[in-house]
Parts: sequence; C-alpha cells; structure tokens
Amino acid sequence: MSRVYAVGIGPGEAQQMTGEARAVLERCQVIIGYTVYVDLIKELFPGKVFMTTPMKQEVKRCKMALAEAKKGQEVAMVCSGDAGVYGMAGLLFETGRECPEVVIEVVPGITAALGGAAVLGAPLMHDFAVISLSDLLTSWEKIERRLKAAAMADFCICLYNPSSRKRHDYLKRACDCMLAYKKPETVCGLVRNISRIGETSRILTLAELKDMPVDMFTTVFIGNEETRDIGGRMVTPRGYQCEG
Repeated sequence: MSRVYAVGIGPGEAQQMTGEARAVLERCQVIIGYTVYVDLIKELFPGKVFMTTPMKQEVKRCKMALAEAKKGQEVAMVCSGDAGVYGMAGLLFETGRECPEVVIEVVPGITAALGGAAVLGAPLMHDFAVISLSDLLTSWEKIERRLKAAAMADFCICLYNPSSRKRHDYLKRACDCMLAYKKPETVCGLVRNISRIGETSRILTLAELKDMPVDMFTTVFIGNEETRDIGGRMVTPRGYQCEG
C-alpha cells in the first residue's frame, strides 16, 4: 500500500534526530514540510524530492503528501520536534480519511519540552502540562482556563509559542494567570533556539518571567512549588529521600 510518514525531526540539529526518523527519511523518495523545517534537513538528504508550503497552508501540505503517496512513492511529512505534539500527525489522519488506500505512520521525535528541559537541567521530573499560547486555533479564553487549571493543580508547566508580533503580551498575561496560584519566587526557565546555533537559556523567577521579552523560538518552563535552582540548574524533585 501507499505510505506517508509523519516524521518528527527534533529541535533542528542532526544529532537530536532519532535513528528511526533518519532511516525513514533515507528511505522516502519525497520529503514534504513547512519551508523552515525542510531547510533544516535538506543537506542531510541529497537527491530527494523536496516539496514545501509556507505557514498556514497545513491542509494543502497534507493533501500534497497524500497525492504523492498515491503515485506509489514513500513520502515523509516532516515536523519540528514530535509530529504528534502540535505537529502534523493529527491533521494527516483527518485529511487521510479521503484516501483510505494510503497508510499513515507516525515517527516520534524529541519535542521542545524535552529538548529544552535537558538544557535547563531536570524541570519535568514530576507531573507537568504543556500549553501553547498561540490563539490561531484555540481561543484565548480556553487557553486562560487551561493555564489557571494547571497552575491551581501545581503542575510544572511548559509553554510553547509564548509570543509573536501580534501576541507580544501573551506571556505576561499567562504569568498573571499563574501568579494567582503560584508564588512570585517560583523557579522558571527559558530556552531559545533549542539545539540550534545561538542557543541560550536562563533560570529566573515567575515574577521576573512576567516581564521577559520572548519570541516564537523560545520555550518557557514554570516550576511547581518544589522546583529548585540547584547549582544553576532547574530541578523539580520527584520526591526521593536523598541521604547525606
């Protein structure tokens, strides 16, 4: 049968792409994706047919992949991070209902929450929530409810898409939601350009985070009441009793 793979390529550098993802991309004749993500891997896979679309053309991208697969080719739809975490896997399955002859498989990758956590230390050792602040597909009212619920339950929280030119104050608004339930001194972290050239990170408090300038390349981490700064690393204890 014809086959399309939804492939998570990780944060962007070759060393954080899984072996399975690399093997699938080597095997596929056609690689399709958002222009920025395809540009990250083009040099790694010479001789492939690359097809791209700009942002906000996700449905078109899926239909392109399915059409190429129906020609008898193995096709990879690439996503940054993990294809099933704010990626294209779900939309591929939805669009693929019109093409039952095409098999869709998902190849996991390292999502920003995991890549960024490794840079900061170990902030996600206990229960955590991942929330996107982008309101393109979700209303701000629903995002706000989720922020408050996660903060009230004292989850560690990882924020994707914390700001953009049109949403420059969304991180501040999110911090206001959480400050109703979390202490101002709650340990937080920022990582920008995870595993890419120019990677930067910082550990700070929730009160400081509220006024920090961030962009779409930044992933934000808010700790729970147990999260600590241990020697410059953000660590959320699991609850083990350390001796000595």
